[in-house]
Amino acid sequence: MDELVTRLTASGIEAHADPLTRSLYTSDASLYRIAPAAVAFPRSSEQVEQAYAVARDLGVPLTTRGAGTSIAGNSIGAGLVLDFSRHLDQVLHIDPEARTAVVQPGVVQARLQSAASPHGLRFGPDPSTSTRCTIGGMLGNNACGSRTLGYGRTVDNVVALKGFWGTGDRFDLTSGTRSTGPVAQQLTGLGAENLELIRTSFARFGRQVSGYSMEHLLPERNVDLARFLVGSEGTLSVLTEATVRLVRDPAVRVMIVLGYPDITLAGDATPAVLTHQPTACEGFDQRLLDVLHSRGGTSPPLPPGPAWLFTEVSGEDRGEVLARAEAMVDDAGLGAHSSLIVTDAAQAAALWRIRADGAGLAGRSPAGKPAWPGWEDAAVPPTSLGAYLRDFDELVVAHGLSSAPYGHFGDGCMHVRLDVPLDAPDGPTQLREFVVDAAKLVATYGGSLSGEHGDGRARSELLPLMYSPEVIDLFAAAKHACDPDNLLNPGVLVDPAPLDADLRFPARRTPTPLAFSWTADGGDFSQAVHRCTGVGKCRADNTASGGVMCPSYLATREEKDSTRGRARVLQEMLNGSVVTGGWRAPEVHDALDLCLSCKGCASDCPTGIDMASYKAEVLHQSYKGRLRPIAHYVLGQLPRWVRAGARAPKVANALLRAGDRMPFAKSAVGVDARRSIPQVAADPFRSWAREHGLHPYDAARATGDEVVLLVDTFTDNFSPAVGAAMVAVLRDAGFTPVLPTTAGCCGLTWISTGQLDGARRQLERTLAGLAPAANAGVPIVGIEPSCTAVLRHDAAELVPTDDARAVRDATVTLAELLARTPGWSPPSLDGVRIIAQPHCHHHAVMSWAADAALLERAGAQVQRLGGCCGLAGNFGVEKGHYDVSVAIAEQQLLPAVRAARPGDVVLADGFSCRTQLDDLLGALPGGESRGMHLAQLLAAKL
Repeated sequence: MDELVTRLTASGIEAHADPLTRSLYTSDASLYRIAPAAVAFPRSSEQVEQAYAVARDLGVPLTTRGAGTSIAGNSIGAGLVLDFSRHLDQVLHIDPEARTAVVQPGVVQARLQSAASPHGLRFGPDPSTSTRCTIGGMLGNNACGSRTLGYGRTVDNVVALKGFWGTGDRFDLTSGTRSTGPVAQQLTGLGAENLELIRTSFARFGRQVSGYSMEHLLPERNVDLARFLVGSEGTLSVLTEATVRLVRDPAVRVMIVLGYPDITLAGDATPAVLTHQPTACEGFDQRLLDVLHSRGGTSPPLPPGPAWLFTEVSGEDRGEVLARAEAMVDDAGLGAHSSLIVTDAAQAAALWRIRADGAGLAGRSPAGKPAWPGWEDAAVPPTSLGAYLRDFDELVVAHGLSSAPYGHFGDGCMHVRLDVPLDAPDGPTQLREFVVDAAKLVATYGGSLSGEHGDGRARSELLPLMYSPEVIDLFAAAKHACDPDNLLNPGVLVDPAPLDADLRFPARRTPTPLAFSWTADGGDFSQAVHRCTGVGKCRADNTASGGVMCPSYLATREEKDSTRGRARVLQEMLNGSVVTGGWRAPEVHDALDLCLSCKGCASDCPTGIDMASYKAEVLHQSYKGRLRPIAHYVLGQLPRWVRAGARAPKVANALLRAGDRMPFAKSAVGVDARRSIPQVAADPFRSWAREHGLHPYDAARATGDEVVLLVDTFTDNFSPAVGAAMVAVLRDAGFTPVLPTTAGCCGLTWISTGQLDGARRQLERTLAGLAPAANAGVPIVGIEPSCTAVLRHDAAELVPTDDARAVRDATVTLAELLARTPGWSPPSLDGVRIIAQPHCHHHAVMSWAADAALLERAGAQVQRLGGCCGLAGNFGVEKGHYDVSVAIAEQQLLPAVRAARPGDVVLADGFSCRTQLDDLLGALPGGESRGMHLAQLLAAKL
């Protein structure tokens, strides 16, 4: 494909065919994998046309792509992929009077909402992926979302479309107005010649999305080609601009949660719920919650279930909306055995988030196995939903599978993922047998194979089970009229590829001995990296809700710097066809270079991806027995050098100050010259501890109120005042703080640089010093969040022993310990304004919920920041990372601290977070850090 890229580049179009770029676009959110020949990033509609002209001249197929969140495999292809999300991502115009918006196809739905919101308007359809899905993708699939009952499908909100047909002819289509031109004439003729067939086969119920929407070719619909193109999955045309309808956002929304004994009864109740005219009616059951909880997630309290309908009523008058909500709860005909009315917007948002994360959560089945899309969004008329759910559950059991169904019950659309063993020799056969049986079941209910995601590669082959041969021929005629050369997204809808072709499933288990145990994935690194289902939450800005993932993507907006992009490259590394260099492949290291190892994905990605651990394993395998980058020896073994310097702190600090003034010296050891070097404390915390009566844990002297203080390198040698504050708070709470029986290090810096054998040795010594207390039931309280997180997560993966697991279970944060201490109350923080930067590992591994609850109980006013500070241990210090590190800090932390008012407290438990602040904004007068640890905040108020 050298000629393709050469000609595109000559036209001024950015295009790449290197292995890294191709590996990023081999898949979407489906279970399909097709490596593209090349990927291009057009900057204008003219460049889109030029790119297609080049591809057409060379006979290369074209696939257009937005966020790549397609679950049916309709945004991947073997030819040229055009990524609209990088440059064609603008809201061009908002007309508040006409209530319309003109957008480019790559604009994210949430960005359109932000542009419309100041006018009191919104775009109605709201898929669960709204924070990253693009309007172009929504048009391609006829996306719907949770509030279709109130706002309709995407097709119901289209005003006009611009683009070109597969013939290359441009179009400018307005909904409700007949179009002209050769293609328009052929499509009009198809409608006129097949009136009875179209009238009896299409638009039978709202979620009949499968196939082409031929009903829009009927004369009574005025041959509406704009609406006809919606849902055609990029097989008929290329869209370059859309005008969409906006709606007035209601002043009042009230959520009603209805509990049922099982999900089928919730399905039975749905038609009665619809008589109350809700704007949303969603359903799921305990199976989805169990997956959430198994991953350490939490959910707001729900009324007794174990199945629920989440419904919503809205309007302009609060009293009227509340009365409708109460009428729904009081309606005995709904058969609910419990209910909850939610008027608080934050509480409702937390509940809706469970449903929004469904696609990712369902990536692990109730049986704990990997679960795959493939039968993702079938729909039946809502009146048949309960019966269909019963039959579907029986079908799942009959095939020896498990599932966690959920979905848009008000529309009869059910989402599900299935734990088909795709890595087994007969896995693809099992998949085919199930989906064929499932398609036949849907057809018996007069349903649709797809209710909103499109047919794509997953279901196009099954269309003859839903439609007559005459309809299938009609689809082919429409395709030929619009795209006679079959260059637009071939293999989808017409002349489809087999549904079990081009499957993306884990490569065979690597024979290489692994450093981590990968317990949750059966010891299989391939299973671990294939947790990524491509839902793309890592491409969204999750910081407003306190999320962290993915700071590097937010800084660069490059797919390779997203969690999903990295996972795709690792999958291709294991596959070995596009990325061929194994662990040491340059494509792999390029993709992982800007990973901060923040672990944000471990909690924020609904599939449970842990890219920090993946990176550590890759670095371990790559450099095992080989010379490493100098930064690995200097920063990766920092605790060793700090301990050496602590023996003579005056000499060490003199050398550090001298080195700080010599940029070339920092550069020589892999440190960015713009970084300052912190000074070693003259009096380490361990010395202070001995002077203040702290002794190593001794079971023979135990009185029952001991708590072991996890003394880390950073607290000991850089922030001893934090350790002293911890002691004061613990003693005030009635505890006797003690030290581990032997000094140790958690090995975090070794882990983050992939020196996992060294990390294991560090941890073995540390665990030996903590295990006696842990096995005796004595709590271990961490000071530094990242070190605490190692004991809570990484230690048992590197040292899979009973002692490691005992230490893991005994280790707590300060807030967690205080929260479970009877009779303890926090000192008053009334009137204290706090800007809180939770450490990423704290957020991801331990959760910051206990800290938030403690501060609320103390009466503080808390502004919780999302995102990462950007330093992330050694990451922001290393050469080549400074600019990205600063860009990440500018996402939330630095603007919030600059805007702080006099007297505001910056709460930052992590040494990295405090160091980043002082390095970028300067320390306070006297050298005091701008950031404060929770222990210091509490100790100052005792």
